[in-house]
Amino acid sequence: MAKAIMIQGTMSNAGKSLLTAGLCRIFTQDGYKVAPFKSQNMALNSFITEEGLEMGRAQVMQAEAAGIKPSVLMNPILLKPTNDVGSQVIVNGEVLGTMSARDYFAYKKKLIPEVMKAYHALAEKNDIIVIEGAGSPAEINLKEEDIVNMGMAKQAKAPVLLVGDIDRGGVFAQLIGTIMLLDEDERKIVKGTIVNKFRGDKTILDPGLKILEEKTGVPVVGVAPYLNIEVEDEDSLTERFEAPREVGVIDIAVIRLPRISNFTDFNPLESIPGVSLRYVKHPHELKQPDMIILPGTKNTMEDLLWMRQTGLEALILKEAAKGKIIYGVCGGYQMLGETLSDPHHVEAGGEIKGMGLLPMDTIFEQAKTRTRVTGTFRHMGGALKLLEGTKLEGYEIHMGESVLKEGAVSMNEITDGVSHVTKSDGACKDNVYGSYVHGIFDREEVAGKIIRAIGAIKGIDVEEMTSIDFQAFKETQYDILAAELRKHLDMKKIYEILEAGI
Repeated sequence: MAKAIMIQGTMSNAGKSLLTAGLCRIFTQDGYKVAPFKSQNMALNSFITEEGLEMGRAQVMQAEAAGIKPSVLMNPILLKPTNDVGSQVIVNGEVLGTMSARDYFAYKKKLIPEVMKAYHALAEKNDIIVIEGAGSPAEINLKEEDIVNMGMAKQAKAPVLLVGDIDRGGVFAQLIGTIMLLDEDERKIVKGTIVNKFRGDKTILDPGLKILEEKTGVPVVGVAPYLNIEVEDEDSLTERFEAPREVGVIDIAVIRLPRISNFTDFNPLESIPGVSLRYVKHPHELKQPDMIILPGTKNTMEDLLWMRQTGLEALILKEAAKGKIIYGVCGGYQMLGETLSDPHHVEAGGEIKGMGLLPMDTIFEQAKTRTRVTGTFRHMGGALKLLEGTKLEGYEIHMGESVLKEGAVSMNEITDGVSHVTKSDGACKDNVYGSYVHGIFDREEVAGKIIRAIGAIKGIDVEEMTSIDFQAFKETQYDILAAELRKHLDMKKIYEILEAGI
């Protein structure tokens, strides 16, 4: 059985996911078979495996860092919030149902056997499991029947490294307070602390680190720097949304919907030099982009109503009338149609008017489509005609079906990776395009042709703005992450903690 080590944090977004990925990369570089694990993840960014099963995107990123294929064993429970008090519960990649927070809290202990079955299956095939916690282990109202922090550490017999975020301030209070709120047996499991996202002169921090060790009795195993590593973010806490973006040679605006999901779809476009990809929440932020993207969402109808109320829909319709490129992905694609109907109350129920940019109607069904796909852009009129004949790949994950009407042309031909059935996908009319395929921009050729098409419209030479091999780019980022962590973490001590266990 594999040895295990666990990364827990003092709060959400303390940097657990990135540090877990970094350790996965380091252990892999050192010759071990490594896998990430998170028993329960709450995020709207999800991924579909080759088997057609759904899992959290953070564990996909960590699996990439470990050089292995993602598996639902790495994330047996995924919670996808549908509103402020409820979530869709996904177990072993399959939808169990939608539950309120209270109902799930009462139910979750029944899932412990599923969690441990997945964990042991991973442990049998690997040398090291790097486990990620969720939120904070000191949420004293949630500690009963915990299955993701100290409860998981005990089950896996995994020593814990506790991470605090100094960038937000109060890191000593974070770390000391968290440890003080743990039960005595839990404190003994914490074998090291890490100060994360540090900027500045470490010698100024050293006196505080000494006091931290004295007050907790736990060694500081590293001060990790603030890293601008371009890897996929887990959820809406991402700093990517707030990052200031100057308008580039090519400017792309992504509408930041309240329940935005799978925004990692746009990382390949963002990584191209000279392209500014901005997340827009307010009408005054839209400005004059070259392309507007409507992303995926966990609640299409409510997010469309939000756009209507904020005035963003009216602005987008004006830009579409001018011939601006509008591209919708999954929920964003559904919004572009004429009507959206929810007879089974998959979302809020009822029927609303769509944006009317594509002649189609969408009906939400109870069954969820989950599959990986490959295919080809077949019928691309308008500004993106350059994409015709280009190969595409990605995955579908949605609970609606869209029926095209006269005037809309099916955009893609795709083959289901599970059933191997070939079907049509998406629609286009003039310069408005939509598709159910997530990850559709990942291929270098796809992203590159979109930028070249926009460049042609603007009459500018974009040859120097070549697209990049996004997979190779990510590999480079994982190597940079590992190299930086080796400089700033006491890996000798971390290996000792790993070997000693609890």
